[in-house]
Amino acid sequence: MLLVTFIESGKRRLGILDRTRNEVVDLFRAASGLPQDMAAFIALGEPGLAEARRAEVSGAGRVPLAQVRLTAPIPKPVRNVFCVGKNYREHAQELQTAGLKGGSAEAVPELPIFFTKATSSVIGPGEPIPAWLDPTNTTDYEGELAVVIGPGGRGIARAEAMRHVYGYTIVNDVTSRALQRRHQQWFLGKSLDGFCPMGPAIATADEIADAGTLRVQTRVNGELRQDAPVSGLIFDIPALIETLARTMTLASGDVIATGTPAGVGMGFNPPRFLKKGDVVAITIDPIGTLENPVA
Repeated sequence: MLLVTFIESGKRRLGILDRTRNEVVDLFRAASGLPQDMAAFIALGEPGLAEARRAEVSGAGRVPLAQVRLTAPIPKPVRNVFCVGKNYREHAQELQTAGLKGGSAEAVPELPIFFTKATSSVIGPGEPIPAWLDPTNTTDYEGELAVVIGPGGRGIARAEAMRHVYGYTIVNDVTSRALQRRHQQWFLGKSLDGFCPMGPAIATADEIADAGTLRVQTRVNGELRQDAPVSGLIFDIPALIETLARTMTLASGDVIATGTPAGVGMGFNPPRFLKKGDVVAITIDPIGTLENPVA
């Protein structure tokens, strides 16, 4: 299933995206007993998904996609979005070349590098990226596959990690490069309001047998800038979950952005930072395309 959060007539609700028919199954109409908050719905686990599947099959509560506005599938994550730096080899090298070494002097880190983005940075598909909030005019894009945690836990072993994956979505880890460099850490430069577009949907884990077969493609004004298979991750999804769960209890609804491939604006000579009027589109099928204009 492709789970979405949408707004119709000023009201926010949960739904199932049916791309074949260009419709959304409104779960408030089709299964009124389900929660209308994505984090609460995820916490229901398989019973919630089973009820949603029954609602989809029933044919009730269908709304034309053109009548609704999709938001971030988790408009307000349960806590900061977890992110991973330097998790594709070529991107790690382009960061090294640009002078952003992160937590390691080596281009390719020995262990995953984690940071977070504030929940206030999350916006949905179609919403403008407020580059005007970046006083340095060095706003950059980073297309990424993100993992949504289902059952939480601590001390999760690699062999069990995928059982804790609820689904997948797309994140644009928008970054002020100058702030990232100036503060010698990544949180401030990546947590400006509106600097975490997310969506358009959560593809549930049963839709994707092997996340490594997915491909991340980022286009700016139609020009392909990033294009890499998820199999190119230095630290794969089980490794990321295992590493985080060694030190903290992961919670249902946590979002982990797995890292961006080479091709970010900073990697060009001269750099090609985002400017007003640009459009960034990140595609990872079968999740869809996350597209945002730049303001």
